Amino acid sequence: MDQQALWRPGAERIASARLSAFMAAVNARWNAGCSDYPSLWRWSVANPEAFWTSVWDDCGALGERGETVLEDGDRMPGARWFPQARLNYARNLLRRRDDSDALVFWGEDQVRRRLPNAELYAQVSRCAQALQAVGVGRGDRVAAYLPNMPEALIAMLATASLGAIWSSASPDFGVQGVLDRFGQIEPKVLLCVDGYWYNGKRVDCMARNAQIAAEMPTVERCVVVSYLDAAPDVAAIRHGQRYADFIAPCQAGEIDFVPLPFEHPLFIMFSSGTTGVPKCIVHCHGGALLQHLKEHQLHGDVKPGDRVFYFTTCGWMMWNWLVSGLASQATLLLYDGSPFIAGASGKAGTILFDYADAERMTHFGTSAKFIDALAKTGLKPRATHRLEALRAMFSTGSPLAPESFDYVYGDIKADLLLASISGGTDILSCFALGCPILPVFRGELQCRGLGMAVDVFDDDGQPIPAGRGERGELVCTAPFPAMPIGFWNDPDGAKYHGAYFDRFANTWCHGDFVELTAHDGMIIHGRSDAVLNPGGVRIGTAEIYRQVEQLPEVVESLVIGQEWQHDVRVVLFVKLREGISLDDALIERIKQQVRQNTTPRHVPAKVLQVADIPRTKSGKIVELAVRHVVHGRPVKNVEALANPEALAYFRDRDELHS
Repeated sequence: MDQQALWRPGAERIASARLSAFMAAVNARWNAGCSDYPSLWRWSVANPEAFWTSVWDDCGALGERGETVLEDGDRMPGARWFPQARLNYARNLLRRRDDSDALVFWGEDQVRRRLPNAELYAQVSRCAQALQAVGVGRGDRVAAYLPNMPEALIAMLATASLGAIWSSASPDFGVQGVLDRFGQIEPKVLLCVDGYWYNGKRVDCMARNAQIAAEMPTVERCVVVSYLDAAPDVAAIRHGQRYADFIAPCQAGEIDFVPLPFEHPLFIMFSSGTTGVPKCIVHCHGGALLQHLKEHQLHGDVKPGDRVFYFTTCGWMMWNWLVSGLASQATLLLYDGSPFIAGASGKAGTILFDYADAERMTHFGTSAKFIDALAKTGLKPRATHRLEALRAMFSTGSPLAPESFDYVYGDIKADLLLASISGGTDILSCFALGCPILPVFRGELQCRGLGMAVDVFDDDGQPIPAGRGERGELVCTAPFPAMPIGFWNDPDGAKYHGAYFDRFANTWCHGDFVELTAHDGMIIHGRSDAVLNPGGVRIGTAEIYRQVEQLPEVVESLVIGQEWQHDVRVVLFVKLREGISLDDALIERIKQQVRQNTTPRHVPAKVLQVADIPRTKSGKIVELAVRHVVHGRPVKNVEALANPEALAYFRDRDELHS
């Protein structure tokens, strides 16, 4: 990896960083003796109680902290943070009630909206009352099938203020994908949208809304938000009601934020494994709040009045991460639709840079895939846009290629903190991310997160020292507040334990294949497990199998993520009934089946026929073994396979080179 830094913060920038002020505060309070980021990180990991107390106090968490910081800190899982605390996530996000912008919304080039802090508070007040009126209270679930628009944020904050639990999915999910998720958590209220804009086209959602509401018996009210039409017809929707009518009886007033324990459920997120329906990961008020305050202020250098953008849908954890920016008194810049819409110049892919200039964006968050796509088109925003206020660019979803670092600094902005960040739905936050007082090196994430005992283990569970160039499993060896409080419908915690803690005792094993660099940064080399990750969206293979194997021609299937052009593409192998050959028509039917019932992201880039599918002696298909074969890597434990000869069908396939 290149040793020359692409960017170094100047002395003034280091001095003004929130991280520098925080380091001075912990030195004064705890006699920490920290002089730079590496020493601060080491102190934060060695002294978790002092560190997280300082995050609560210095980053401005609102609530009663209590005296006890950590109980059972040697147990993972099982540790308890701030057991005496009482707080409410929504209260922390609604701390301002002035006329400055709380959020700005662009729906492609079709819609523009602006909501001041005082108006946001009023809207949340009305929505909370409306939810209460239909019986929503502490512990109930509210599900949303919405775009990244103001009503999603309003309804989430209203839900959280009551102590109810929020879960959301993007409207590009198909019916089955939504039912697989929301059906498990049994929501009392479902919010959905009449439709949305994508790439300049209207996409109607009303038929899907009706089907979903009909198949979820626990839903007592299905609230339809207007986006395409002022008054959508809800007559065909079971318990349907327009959002405007839902909140109409309610007058804005003071919000009675329910004081909640630190571990009270806030969000249910969905992350798919390789078998069964998606897992429901439960995150809590205190963990999400503290972790996001830390990441925004200390790692992202978000300050009051900053204007923060992340290109995301409500089905990705980066939405939850973005909206927490209100707790740091930032303005949120929301966008829904295609990021490749042409802006004022008429050039595709410029609308987000138009947005950055128009709204004086300070932090631009996107995916590695988007940056790579811009580079391939030859777009040079540096030459066409001012980007005067822009101080930081965040990238996640998949590893940011070294060439993409070059592109950002060469063609977007030279004086910029480029923070490649990595974590996931599992922790609603990051293991490795940016740092405003450290240099940026080509292809590297700058640092491990404060308070996160992140390490890299070899196959035997031994740490791999930084700078050796050796790869291993990303692990976390000590508890942190943003760990899930568990999985939904997992009363004995077996699923939760099996997901992260089976590999190494008392250690979180994340499933990423990484190395620590000589700069104590990190390089992400991809997933070490079978979960697909195209464009950073985690996809469980079971969701694809369930759809593909409904087709009568398909006997069996196996899907992998193939490393391709600095990202991952989905490759599906199918074993067909005797006498049937894979032709273009069948490939299209397979893709359509997946697209209609999951999401467009699940659709395989390649569909290939094989004569047999390798499996273990217990009958399980071996996705990892096939992935290794496709990438030319050795396969471990071949002796565990019932039919190892089947691996030959996947080796050296010409179709996988284009």
